Amino acid sequence: MSILTRFKDIMASNIHSLLDKAENPEKMIDQYLRNLNRDLGKVKSETASVMAEERRTKRELDECRQDIQKMENYAIKALEAGNEGDARKFLERKNQLTAKETQLQQMYDIAANNASQMRQMHDKLVSDIAELESKRKMLKAKWAVAKTKERMNKIGDSTEDAKSSLSAFNRMEDKINTALDQAYAMAELNAEPKDDVEDLMSKYDSNPSSSSVDAELEALKARLDKKD
Repeated sequence: MSILTRFKDIMASNIHSLLDKAENPEKMIDQYLRNLNRDLGKVKSETASVMAEERRTKRELDECRQDIQKMENYAIKALEAGNEGDARKFLERKNQLTAKETQLQQMYDIAANNASQMRQMHDKLVSDIAELESKRKMLKAKWAVAKTKERMNKIGDSTEDAKSSLSAFNRMEDKINTALDQAYAMAELNAEPKDDVEDLMSKYDSNPSSSSVDAELEALKARLDKKD
């Protein structure tokens, strides 16, 4: 039974190991398969040993039963020959063999039960390996898709960060434009007030160039009047 317990622990430890290291399922799938195949070799060896023990105890049990039947046959022959003493000896040996048969039957029952459990464990392990082998490509493909999605999510986070930075930049630009408008407005407010009277006075100041033109224009008019 210690053999069965040991291999149950081996199989359980593999499962727990896979769960504990699930941060990299792709690598753990390969490692789990390597562990299972290694354990399968051990299970096969132990299963063969247990099955051999089963066959040995079965052979001894069968031989004992044959000997019991043989002693009974000889006892019958001895009685038929009138040799009761010989018949008694044969029956005594038969009784001894019958007691041995009981022990051998118990040994065989234990060996057969062990062999049955080992075969079940062997078959289960073979089935697990075959199932995991068939799923390996699918699981790796799913893992690749998951990693791609994870990278896309990270890119999406970066895009959101970029949007946030751009929004902050736009807000800063608005603040700068507002500050510039305020600065221009303050400059206008701080400028000296314009004197409207001075502008009005300049309107009526004589323009030397304009007066010269007027005088020349009057002279031309006078000359024309004389010709007439």
